[in-house]
Amino acid sequence: MPDRDTPTADTESTLLHEANGELSLHFNFPTIQSRMLKVDPDRLVLDYTRTMMGFLLLQPKPKRIVMIGLGGGSLAKYCRRMLPDSEFIAVELSEEIIALRDEFRIPPDGPRFSVLCGDGAEYLRSDAGLADVLLIDGFDSEGQPPSLCSPAFYGDCYAKLNAGGVLVVNLCANDSACGCYVGRIRSAFDEKCVVVNAEDGDNKIVFAQKCNTFPPGFNELTERLRKLETIHRVDLDKTAQGMLRQERKRRWGRKATKQKA
Repeated sequence: MPDRDTPTADTESTLLHEANGELSLHFNFPTIQSRMLKVDPDRLVLDYTRTMMGFLLLQPKPKRIVMIGLGGGSLAKYCRRMLPDSEFIAVELSEEIIALRDEFRIPPDGPRFSVLCGDGAEYLRSDAGLADVLLIDGFDSEGQPPSLCSPAFYGDCYAKLNAGGVLVVNLCANDSACGCYVGRIRSAFDEKCVVVNAEDGDNKIVFAQKCNTFPPGFNELTERLRKLETIHRVDLDKTAQGMLRQERKRRWGRKATKQKA
C-alpha cells in the first residue's frame, strides 16, 4: 500500500494518519499519541516511549507488567517481544482504541499477553494481583484524565506494586498541573521518585520505586546499563544520565534549603 499523507481513519475522538512509512494515532491534531514504523512495527519510535523503558534500570527482570492506556501499543509490543518471560497486561478504557490493534500490529491475546477493556483506576483497585512494573500512559482528547492523576490513584499504584516495584508515569510537560502530579507521586512513594525529561521536550517521565533506597548509585546504575544496553537499544544511557542528573539537582536543592533554615 502506498504512503498517504491523508487520514486513514477519522472518528469523533481519534484519527489515524499515514505518511512516509509511518502510522500515527492522534486524539486531536497536532498532538501525536503513538507512532509506528510500518517496516518495523515493534520499534519504539517516539522518544518518550524509549524513556519509559528506563524502568529496566530499576527493575531489570519484571515478572508482571501492567500498563494503563494502550494507545498504538508501542510499549506493549516492545515488552512482548523483548521481555518474553514477563506477563504483560494492558488496560484501555476506549473500545475504539482497542479496535485499532490490528492496524498497529498489536498481537492477539495469549498466555502472557492480554489487552483488557476497562477503567484503569478501577482495575488497580479491584485486581488482586500485584505488579513489578506499572506503566501509566493514559490520555484522552482532553489530556490527563482526573482519575489517573489523583492522590488516591497514586496511592493505589503504590499498593499495587510488589516490593521493589516501579511506577512509570508519562506526563505532558506543558500541562500546568504537571508539577502538582509529580508532588502527588512523591508523596505516595515517600520521595522515592525522579523525573526525567524525554528528549523531545514534550513529555516528563516520572519513575518511582517501592523500596528503601532510591535511586541506585552511579556504580550500580552503570553496571545495570552495561548489561542491558546490548539487548535493549532504547537510549537507556540517556535515561540513566537523566536520572542521575535530576537526583543530584534534587539533593542540592534540599541541601540549600537546609542551609537557609
